[in-house]
Amino acid sequence: MKNLKPFPLQKTEDEWKSELDTESYRILREKGTEYPFSGKYNTHFEEGIYECKGCGTPLYNSTNKFDSSCGWPSYDAAIEGALEYIRDTTHGMIRTEIICAHCGGHQGHVFQDGPTPTGERYCVNSASIRFQPKEK
Repeated sequence: MKNLKPFPLQKTEDEWKSELDTESYRILREKGTEYPFSGKYNTHFEEGIYECKGCGTPLYNSTNKFDSSCGWPSYDAAIEGALEYIRDTTHGMIRTEIICAHCGGHQGHVFQDGPTPTGERYCVNSASIRFQPKEK
């Protein structure tokens, strides 16, 4: 994946390949998408934080997660400063791609069709995140 700018965390593609499973590499580094309803966090609703699977940066709070029925984990907001937003005109659409601000890993896209007061739906690939439960 060619980054548009240097991110705080820099690794070679060989390093990424050795650290990530095949599906996470395809999504995080090659801007792939998992099949709808196939990701392990699609219907996951425990309390905690969802982090970037590439670098561990906290990206989404579980209090912002909702069931959008779109087939991917959905959030109505991200943790402030955790993501960068890039205009994406691939596949004949105009969308906003979301990437981790620390490592540049592709997360998914954000849409302005959310049902919550923010009006946003962060549509995220499960393979690009990992969950850290809230400490009790």
